[in-house]
Amino acid sequence: MFKKRFGYEEMMVHVPLCSHKNIKKILVVGDVNDDFKNEIAKHKIENVVYSEDLNIDDKFDIILYNKDIPDELEMANVDRCLEQDFGIFCAKGSFIFKDLEKVKEELATVGKNFWICMPYSFGHNTLIFASKKYHPQAEIVLQTSDLLPDCQYYNTEMQNAAFVHPNYITKEITGIAKR
Repeated sequence: MFKKRFGYEEMMVHVPLCSHKNIKKILVVGDVNDDFKNEIAKHKIENVVYSEDLNIDDKFDIILYNKDIPDELEMANVDRCLEQDFGIFCAKGSFIFKDLEKVKEELATVGKNFWICMPYSFGHNTLIFASKKYHPQAEIVLQTSDLLPDCQYYNTEMQNAAFVHPNYITKEITGIAKR
């Protein structure tokens, strides 16, 4: 069965969750559908919090921000809610092949608080992956990524490939994206 947003939920969920080695708590911000929740459930993480915003007084290993990139003020809330030494933040970005300048702005905004901040693209989607420790290509947890059940789009090779962009994009984001 073909999904309307084919691959989106799988890539938004599995890329960060297959990059973190010890997930205890996840915060999902924004509107999510059953497909999104089903993808998270594949990871068997007991503590998943769903919220419309970041007005939560707790710390999380991963924040899946299913909204457009937050502004600098909201990024301060991301930093407040994310584990300081090893947190991962993932959010919807502008489509890099359509609005490269906007993606560069988004990378600059998100990247201020992270050692790693990279766009990844698939289909007509671009997401921003930001981490304080884990690299989405170098530190894929293969025991997780290779054994996920019933994925229609995501696999370990797709995770690696999503971070590869044509040279003209790579040159434009060099110095802004943090790899």
